[in-house]
Formats: sequence, structure tokens, C-alpha cells
Amino acid sequence: MQEIPKISAEQRKALNRLKRARGQLNAVIDSIEKGGECVDVIHQLAAVTSALNKAGYTIVAAAMKNCVLSDDPTTTPEELEKAFSALA
Repeated sequence: MQEIPKISAEQRKALNRLKRARGQLNAVIDSIEKGGECVDVIHQLAAVTSALNKAGYTIVAAAMKNCVLSDDPTTTPEELEKAFSALA
């Protein structure tokens, strides 16, 4: 049996945001498939975008704390900066 890795509070927070975004994206898809109102679809899409952005920022913040500031960093500041810039 495969052991489930333990995740940090920051990772849990990001994972919850991503799951929420997945649910919102499913709602957007369903709305489009059912001929939903354009304005409603746009609002749902904005919610998905916001959830994904917040998850991304949470992941970057955790990386800053865990990957770069640790005694044995696994990510360079330059790599983190490049990843953070990709969110913009």
C-alpha cells in the first residue's frame, strides 16, 4: 500500500482552493452546456480565475518559506521569481 505524504498547512490551503476552483470550473462548463446566461458564465469564470490566482499565490508563499528559506533550499530565488512572474 502506498503511503500518503504529509502536507503542510499552506499546501492544504492551496489544495482546498484548487478543489474549490475545480468545482467552480465544473459549474462554468455545466452552465455553458445548458445555455446559461452570458453574464452568469462570466461571473462564474471570474470566480474560477480568482480561486486559481489565490491558490498560485499561496503555493508561491509556501515555496518562499519552505524551499528558499530552509537550511537546504531546493529552489533558487531566481526559479521562484520566474514561477511567480508566470502568475502575472
